[in-house]
Amino acid sequence: MAEDQKEHGGIPRATFVEDVDKFMAETHNESAEKVLQEMDEQHQKYKFMELNLAHRKKRLLTQLPDTKSTLDIVKLLQSKQNTTEPIQTHFLLAEQVYGKAAIDPTDKVCLWLGANVMLEYDLEEARKLLESNLEAAKKTLKIVDGDLDFLKDQYTTTEVNMARIYNWDVKRRQSLAAKGST
Repeated sequence: MAEDQKEHGGIPRATFVEDVDKFMAETHNESAEKVLQEMDEQHQKYKFMELNLAHRKKRLLTQLPDTKSTLDIVKLLQSKQNTTEPIQTHFLLAEQVYGKAAIDPTDKVCLWLGANVMLEYDLEEARKLLESNLEAAKKTLKIVDGDLDFLKDQYTTTEVNMARIYNWDVKRRQSLAAKGST
């Protein structure tokens, strides 16, 4: 079980309740309401985890094109490194506002690392860094997708368990009422 949680970002596995009578007997005669409340809390935790993973996926999906575009620019600068003519380009100043620029050939580039930090890199170092960042983001995206799929299975299992226990409790109450009326 610990390895399974390790594989899926610490998400606990929901156990399917095969035999509701046996399960309820094993809960030391706790009321169905209390068991349903505990399952509902677990369900809410799964939904919260899903929300966090969805936000993480959205950030990664935004990061991937930005990193790819930056990598393409670094590769272009590398290809023009040994020429003498400047590169003509347009760059984003603000949303929907672009400026025109002529970039002289260079062997250095500055990259934003985040948290208001920018570092200067050689073109080859920048290319390697961006390629590794791109691969890491793709790998993380696959992991997040797998965790989301696993999480959906877990909260679906929890929902099914809740419905089965609720139905079991309704039947139990009906049979108690029938016994009480006879």
